[in-house]
Amino acid sequence: MRASSAVSLVQVTGSNLTYVYLVLAISLGALGVAYALRAQVLAASDGTAKMREIAEAVQEGAAAFLSRQFRTLSYFVAIVFVLLFALPGDAEIRIGRSIFFLIGAAFSALVGYNGMWLAVRANVRVADAARNKDGQKAVQIAFRTGGVVGMTTVGLGLIGASLVVIIYRENAPSVLEGFGFGAAMLAMFMRVGGGIFTKAADVGADLVGKVEKNIPEDDPRNAATIADNVGDNVGDCAGMAADLFESYAVTLVAALILGKAAFGDAGLIYPLIVPAIGTVTAVIGIFLTKLRSTDKSAMTAINRSFFMSAVISAGLTALATFTYLPSDFKLLTGLSPEAVAAAGNTNPRVLAIGAVLIGISLAAAIQVLTGYFTETGKRPVNDVAASSETGAATVILAGISVGFESAVYSAILIASAVFGAFLLGGGSIVLSLLAIALAGTGLLTTVGVIVAMDTFGPISDNAQGIAEMSGDVEGEGSKILTSLDAVGNTTKAITKGIAIATAVLAATALFGAFTDAIKQAVVDAGQSAADLALQYQGVLDVANPRNLVGLIIGAAVVFLFSGLAINAVSRAAGAVVVEVRKQFIEHPGIM
Repeated sequence: MRASSAVSLVQVTGSNLTYVYLVLAISLGALGVAYALRAQVLAASDGTAKMREIAEAVQEGAAAFLSRQFRTLSYFVAIVFVLLFALPGDAEIRIGRSIFFLIGAAFSALVGYNGMWLAVRANVRVADAARNKDGQKAVQIAFRTGGVVGMTTVGLGLIGASLVVIIYRENAPSVLEGFGFGAAMLAMFMRVGGGIFTKAADVGADLVGKVEKNIPEDDPRNAATIADNVGDNVGDCAGMAADLFESYAVTLVAALILGKAAFGDAGLIYPLIVPAIGTVTAVIGIFLTKLRSTDKSAMTAINRSFFMSAVISAGLTALATFTYLPSDFKLLTGLSPEAVAAAGNTNPRVLAIGAVLIGISLAAAIQVLTGYFTETGKRPVNDVAASSETGAATVILAGISVGFESAVYSAILIASAVFGAFLLGGGSIVLSLLAIALAGTGLLTTVGVIVAMDTFGPISDNAQGIAEMSGDVEGEGSKILTSLDAVGNTTKAITKGIAIATAVLAATALFGAFTDAIKQAVVDAGQSAADLALQYQGVLDVANPRNLVGLIIGAAVVFLFSGLAINAVSRAAGAVVVEVRKQFIEHPGIM
């Protein structure tokens, strides 16, 4: 079964087009929910005059960083836009791909900026709720701020994908490549740039403040404290939100490319229906997140809403699958006889439901696993804390060992999901790759809540920083913020795991689609399928020196990229240390 076997047959008309318009309406509704949540957050009290002054400094710093970053990125975006337009191929597709590259980049930037803008205004409101000893309200403000970012992420992602399908119909997958590339490009720069800023400010502030001057974290006497709080937002909020939007967009691209080849007409619609259902259930999850008197911490409330939305997503997806997809490939429209024959006895409903459930289950498993290794009440964290009794070196060793151990289990979970989805395709490579992509869309049903969890982290951290610097939050309020900060560290870790899992699923599916497209291009050029199979036999054999060298170089690139990033953090942190030391020397009255 070849990826292009259904190219001339696929059409998006009639009821299928109605489904796409319905998805578009749901995505617009998500933006409406985001606006309503934003209004709720901004309606809360923004604290004392001192708290507002500190919050405004954080807002100013975050806005300055993103403004400078976007100006720099605009040059790269313009260059890539021209290069995409210059590629060979149909003029209509080239124009569409280039335009939607800009749209994807703009949407990614908008998701990041929108999340950061509201987060730097919600932090002071969370701090004020804690000052009034209202833990439930503090959790609600922080999580609903994240809900705004989550709804913006899924809303803009579905708007982009559905518009491409509506405008370009059967050519949508080719144009969507530009949309996904634009989102990925902006996300990479925002994630890396924001991350370097975050860690440089954090390391610089702690080295001088905690180590040299023996003053607590977020102490107003430390000149790098505001930069530290700014970093939490531009890295963990804006950068991560853009990263998750990129994962969302790229997974949709993979699912639509392979869906068109494997499911015909339905393949351009079903991958949109699944995340649309996730959008609805994310709204439910966000509004269900409320702290109860019996909850041990805010993490209990967040876990409850996540699993409830995941279960509802699974049920609604199963219902939608049985309603939309037939039980036999012969009943699918837009597929060639060869494609139907290659599918064999595979049931489209079973394949789709099984793949989506694998994705949802993977998200839930990562949630549980990451929570175990990062929550304050669990054994790994307690073991690391206990190791501090014997010195700093043992704490570092214990922390690294726990991190390495957790990575193994995460890798096993992701690999199991990929392999399990692959088996659903039976003997068809394209169906197996589609199942992997659909597992990614299943994981996407949780993205709205996942993004909310991610944003919860930097907001809680900033709220505690504002409380510490202002000195207006004490006693019970301080305990509330300390608890929220600990929970925020866990939620940030969970979202990183989800983002990695989504990227692996999308990359696997896209790589398969890419290799299949190359084979088809060679066949179209006149080479027979038999000769092609003989020529490419063992092309991915690791015993082949070419492949082995490629694998080694690919692995080395990871270390090169990591080394460059760490070096950038080191140099920037060094500059922060020099500046803070200078201010302490020039203004001795600070201490």
